[in-house]
Amino acid sequence: MKKLHLDLSERGYDIYVGRGLLSECKKYFNLSRKVFIVTDSGVPSEYAQTVRSMCDDATVVTVPMGEGSKSPETYTYLLEKMIEFGMTRSDCAVAVGGGVVGDLTGFAAASYMRGIDFYNIPTTVLSQVDSSIGGKVAINLGGIKNIVGAFHQPKGVIIDPDTLKTLPKRQIANGLCEALKMSLTSDGELFGLFEREEINEDNIEDVIVRSLMIKKAVVEADEREGGLRRILNFGHTFGHAVEAAEELRGYYHGECVAIGMLVTSSESVKARLIPVLKRLGLPYSYEGDVKGALGFISHDKKCEGGKVSVVFVDEPGSFRIEKMNTEDFIAHIEKAFS
Repeated sequence: MKKLHLDLSERGYDIYVGRGLLSECKKYFNLSRKVFIVTDSGVPSEYAQTVRSMCDDATVVTVPMGEGSKSPETYTYLLEKMIEFGMTRSDCAVAVGGGVVGDLTGFAAASYMRGIDFYNIPTTVLSQVDSSIGGKVAINLGGIKNIVGAFHQPKGVIIDPDTLKTLPKRQIANGLCEALKMSLTSDGELFGLFEREEINEDNIEDVIVRSLMIKKAVVEADEREGGLRRILNFGHTFGHAVEAAEELRGYYHGECVAIGMLVTSSESVKARLIPVLKRLGLPYSYEGDVKGALGFISHDKKCEGGKVSVVFVDEPGSFRIEKMNTEDFIAHIEKAFS
């Protein structure tokens, strides 16, 4: 078992990584109170029931699987269920699932009675390497991802790689894209691992821990995304636009980020990145409606005063952040796909 501590003074918390930890969560979380457990229909029900079995007084709420659950309607439904369960400020919520469940549960916890404790048990690669830590919680509105949200740090995180065994290959690749993203900006050796090796059950725990170490350092330096934390958005500005434009076609988040990274990587990085994307089964080109996707750029949270902070990678393990006019960034993307 590996223990990391995210140091944010009084908002700091521990992150535990190890196989079999799900069945030991009572050792690491304070579950001696009302516990509101949220999961979704795509997560094996035994995961949430395992948590419930260790609580004195708990309820499990299951929301539909998919990005559609990060909606005002589902958020309101959770708040109503919290009231129905009789939760107070001293009680807690536990997310058992992927990034959708974590974002949704965390935002409900952030706003219920102006904030209650929240624990995260991520069960997808994407949430284990990235979204489960850092405290960014949100829902979508009007087709715009994460436009309504808050910063609400969890009280603790348990990452059990055994929960990944039920994931299909496409979902694993979807999550590994976030680890790949962090390797490109911050860890050239990790990118080299992606180039040399197939990521599998034997080495995925190392990928998870190394990715968490990167994000931990970034969040500790810039909790509320005033500067450095923007590097975590590498590939996301156009990636989010593609995700919004391709919603009906069911593109996964990581698949859209893969496309987004291509437009902000140097030609030499792109030449090394494309073979890695191919091996992972991620998109390495975009044949969709570029102009349609670009219509979502101006709604991105990273746009301020007609400008957007764009993360570029010229060499693996390094980055630069460039403030661009939205129109110039759109022209850059159009050129990349012309």
